[in-house]
Amino acid sequence: MWQVYRKELLELVRDKKTLFFVIALPLVVFPILFGVMGFVMANAQISEEKKVHRYVIVGAEQVPTFAEQLFYHKSFKKVDLAATDIDTATKAIRNDLIDVALIIPSDHQQQMANNQQSQWQIVFNDAVLTNRIYGRIRDLVVNHSDQILTERLSNLGVPLAQHNALIKPVTLAKVDTADQRENLGEKLGGLIPYILIPLCLVGAVYPAIDLGAGEKERGTLETLLLTPIPRTYLVLGKFLTILTTALLSALLTVGSMGFWALFMGSIMDIKPVHEAVGVIGLLDLSLILLLLIPLACIFSSMLLAISIYARSFKEAQNYMAPINMVVFIPIVGALVPGMVLNWGTVFIPIMNVALAIKEIIKGTVDYSMVGIIFVTMTTIAVVIIAFSIHWFGKEEVLFR
Repeated sequence: MWQVYRKELLELVRDKKTLFFVIALPLVVFPILFGVMGFVMANAQISEEKKVHRYVIVGAEQVPTFAEQLFYHKSFKKVDLAATDIDTATKAIRNDLIDVALIIPSDHQQQMANNQQSQWQIVFNDAVLTNRIYGRIRDLVVNHSDQILTERLSNLGVPLAQHNALIKPVTLAKVDTADQRENLGEKLGGLIPYILIPLCLVGAVYPAIDLGAGEKERGTLETLLLTPIPRTYLVLGKFLTILTTALLSALLTVGSMGFWALFMGSIMDIKPVHEAVGVIGLLDLSLILLLLIPLACIFSSMLLAISIYARSFKEAQNYMAPINMVVFIPIVGALVPGMVLNWGTVFIPIMNVALAIKEIIKGTVDYSMVGIIFVTMTTIAVVIIAFSIHWFGKEEVLFR
């Protein structure tokens, strides 16, 4: 078995494609890719923060004070446009003449004089996820409404010191029982398994195809079968090779991204980076690695079985393509708000590992559940490995 393992590992190391997928991608390409994505997203966020919205107010004469506040606001620019109602405002927005229109009722001043409530209408395109128009307008309207309320209370002879008590008789003060680590883990804990688990799969795909279907295409499978090595050991040797590349790919990626995060965090003095380093200890990293091992075993054995069955490299790729969806769906499910590790999710493969990693980073993990997950995933891995060994023993599979 170890002879097969050394032989397969040496051949993979000599293959430039393997070096690229297992070493170059984790060390160079993925950090650059995530860095570029982060840079683009940060720039988009900054651009949205600085964006100036073009607006019109229908019935501005009804609210001269508010119109003046909006005119001098840094995030808004008045446009001279003859918009009279919702239809004309909607048409102007669709033609990209304005970004937002505010429609004031024609009887607004009379409503204010009678101490009535006035309903304003805001017209804008809310299909943009990063749109901040509504929030900015709402804040200005709330501030304007508070000013009107203050004037009404003053006219009623209510002392200024009692205004807040009358407007908001009850206030709510937030007292958070979660510590720094728990808050940070809740924000970042879902992202780490979203990166780690697919990397284990990516690191196993190419070696698995090469050690199964690749052997068939090169015509070296027959030579390997003629050696005095039991087929069980042949399968286990190939399996250990794939497992090594899967774990190595994930660890190299995390190590590389961690290094660059620390490096950039030190240079730019990014506070969340320092906080993350301070809360995640060696025990936490060891538990995460412990959970990744049976998961990588499942991926490696499953991909090896598919590769053994496939006639060619291309056919193996076609069979393995749907596995990405099988892996990503449980990970995405683990990211759903309110999804936690409990006795209902602890037995769901992949999702249980993702949720456990999140709980480990938060520092709220139940170690008994970690043990159950490890045993469950290991059992599944052993079953699939046994199936691969059985699969490899069938002549009609090897020589389809």
